[in-house]
Amino acid sequence: MWMCVAVFLLWMRSGGCTEKANTSDLIEYTAADFYEKLHSGKMMFIYFEHQVSPTISLFLVELEKSAEALQDYGVLVGKVDCNKELVHTYCTDEKVLNTAFLFRGGREFLGFDLDTVFDVNSIVSEVLFAILREEVKYVHTDADLLAMEKASRGKKDLVLGFVRSLGTQEHRSMMETAYVYGSKYQFILITGGPVLKHLGADELSHSSQVWFLHCRLHSGPRIPAVSERCPVTRMRKPLSTLSLHTFLQVMEAPLVSEVYEDPSSVQPPPFPYQQTPQLFLFAHPATEHLDRETATTLAWRLRGLALLVLVHRQNPAVKTPQEYNAAYRLPGKSSDVKYLTLHDLDEVLELFTDQEKEDEDEEGEETEGTEEEDQEEDAHFGELDDEIAASVYEKRGDLPDVDSITQLTSENFDTVVAQSGLTVALFYLKWDAVSMAFLSSFIEVAERLEDSAVQMSAVDCGEWTDLCSAQTGGSLPIPFQPITAFPTVLVLRPQEPAQHYGGMLGTEELHRFITMSSQASPTLLSTPQEVTSFLQEVPHPDLTGYKPNRVLGLFKTQTDSGVSLFTEAAKSLRGEVLTGVLTDELAEKWAAEHRVTLPAVFVFPNWRTHTRPATLSITASVEELLSHIKSALLHPLPELTVENLPSFLSLGKALLLLFVGEEEDDIGRRQNQALVEEMKGVVELGAWRMERYLACWIHLGRTPAGMSVLGSYLGSMPPLPALVLTHLPSGDEIYQFPPNTPVTAPSVLQWLQGVEDGKESPAGTLGDDSWPPAHDFYDFLKVMDMQEPDSAQQQTPADEDYVDEDEGNEEGNNAEDETMDSSSRFPTQENNANIHSEL
Repeated sequence: MWMCVAVFLLWMRSGGCTEKANTSDLIEYTAADFYEKLHSGKMMFIYFEHQVSPTISLFLVELEKSAEALQDYGVLVGKVDCNKELVHTYCTDEKVLNTAFLFRGGREFLGFDLDTVFDVNSIVSEVLFAILREEVKYVHTDADLLAMEKASRGKKDLVLGFVRSLGTQEHRSMMETAYVYGSKYQFILITGGPVLKHLGADELSHSSQVWFLHCRLHSGPRIPAVSERCPVTRMRKPLSTLSLHTFLQVMEAPLVSEVYEDPSSVQPPPFPYQQTPQLFLFAHPATEHLDRETATTLAWRLRGLALLVLVHRQNPAVKTPQEYNAAYRLPGKSSDVKYLTLHDLDEVLELFTDQEKEDEDEEGEETEGTEEEDQEEDAHFGELDDEIAASVYEKRGDLPDVDSITQLTSENFDTVVAQSGLTVALFYLKWDAVSMAFLSSFIEVAERLEDSAVQMSAVDCGEWTDLCSAQTGGSLPIPFQPITAFPTVLVLRPQEPAQHYGGMLGTEELHRFITMSSQASPTLLSTPQEVTSFLQEVPHPDLTGYKPNRVLGLFKTQTDSGVSLFTEAAKSLRGEVLTGVLTDELAEKWAAEHRVTLPAVFVFPNWRTHTRPATLSITASVEELLSHIKSALLHPLPELTVENLPSFLSLGKALLLLFVGEEEDDIGRRQNQALVEEMKGVVELGAWRMERYLACWIHLGRTPAGMSVLGSYLGSMPPLPALVLTHLPSGDEIYQFPPNTPVTAPSVLQWLQGVEDGKESPAGTLGDDSWPPAHDFYDFLKVMDMQEPDSAQQQTPADEDYVDEDEGNEEGNNAEDETMDSSSRFPTQENNANIHSEL
């Protein structure tokens, strides 16, 4: 069925339907018609006309041309004359004067500035791009492409298109083809960058190109030598809807066809391969296996150029003289088969590449002069350096489906929180890039917890400013302080203060935190079996494979004064640590076995391989007990990763950070292990002197984002291993342990003493975290001031301080940065020998 649809649409695009009705394709809707179509759920591309200028008149002409094209894809195109009909918001707001809107599913889907939809090609391509935004991927680096290749192996082939800029004829051709073939192939779009280098293309070239990545059949006898990359075939014809359709059909053709008749008797290629040359190779019975391998190898080199047919000579019907070992038939000129004797495979390639050049020259004469018209790049998307913000900007009208979460307002907040034992609330801003990027992850977690007792909810702080500033007038007090950083996740329980989630802004991390938070804290253990289950078993199916930290409190009786203090500490550790309580005879038995005096606290860190816990005494305050527990849970020399970075930075200690490279063999592994052991010796030998530092290490093989961090610190990549001292509470200096000097405990301690005494010179300083918006449309505060000029003029210095604090806290909220890793939080800046970005 999809083939029929494809042929029909492509026929329409190529001019197969030449007769048009005399009436205009641009429908002028009344307000009633607009609302009727809107509520029917149809997709509509509508312009609300306020006044007609020369620019608007030209746009309306192009809009009319696009109506016929877009109707093939189920999109109604039209306009509403606001001088005749009044549509609320769209006809009353002059700010939408230069905007056309796409409606989908009964609501506004996306708005397009008229500067981006200036002709029929840009209108069709941008509308289809918006509709297919989740299906057509956009990759930035070769690593992104490699990840997609790995994910598609054995499942789906990839079609990667390079277009000079969005809104061009080539971009339209890609989107039209993706609309038809999107379920069959994974389409990828690039506009330049390092991916072109991998594909062997010239980024300075002005010609759009397409590549077919054979990932669906990545393994098998007909695939070239084993590689982690999928075999690639380049489309050699200029990019158009028809040529791309033909190219995809050729990619579906058998790699090698086999016949038992003379080439002159073989029929020319049928539709849709009729414009593709045929190459015949002859196989002899004695060398049939080798001939088939040769044919397969050559077929891969000719993929997209010609169809290869293997002719078996053992059949008497093959009359070709033995002196010929090949034959070919060209399309469109003569169906005659020409015979020849080849001495190497390159002769075949020259034969068809020369033919291809002739065809390109003919087509080039027809398309000459069109390139200059499409030179202009999209100024915004070509220069964006914040990929989260760029992604959110692209999807600015495509809000996630929030049906799975409850929207909290000033009116329903008290009721919702009171009715649920555990409410998780996301406080976000629609114009904040990180908020919108995290909202999708939050919704995914909500869908996973749909059958649980957890109430997942969200607060749009742009709408409910009184709630986010903790100033509602409900009957219950607001259990949290004003929200000053976005996004913020709070765990709310009736009659309890809110608990702040400070972990990674990712799906898995948040899901694990909520699952841990739903466990009793602390759990009252009354039998040896319950104790064993608490210490050894997985507390919840969703935590399978995860080993949580555990803390066990031992008390003589349940009325012991230390029980309430331990309970308060356990509440603060919810989501991060499993806590349990032992009392009476069972507690006394445990105390006797471990030779401790009651009351006592046993800490079982997840990094310990043995069962002997750390033992603590009950302190005089909850804060002091929490401090001791967290210190006991801390690894003496932790491996720094993207996931655990926030918890280590929150300690406020200077980082003594060792960078080690990826090992190539056992010798490298032993060397890295020796370095780690030497750093443990630094901690042990330094004793109390090391309390001000957090000694840690990064394995660049497991945490490749560390390479960018190290290069940013020092201006370039130093030889490994590299030891740096950074995040000093006293200043922003970065110090590097002398390169090529053996890392030993005494030498490191001596170097640290020199740093403390001011005898060492810093290698640089951390950046001041002043990251201005890359473009005007990212300056959200400026946008707000423009929308509310009166309030902006009345802003006080205190308000400015509040804004600065808000911006500064965004890093403290550990926002994900996808430029390095799907879950990485390492910001990116240009390398500078003196100014360095923070972890």
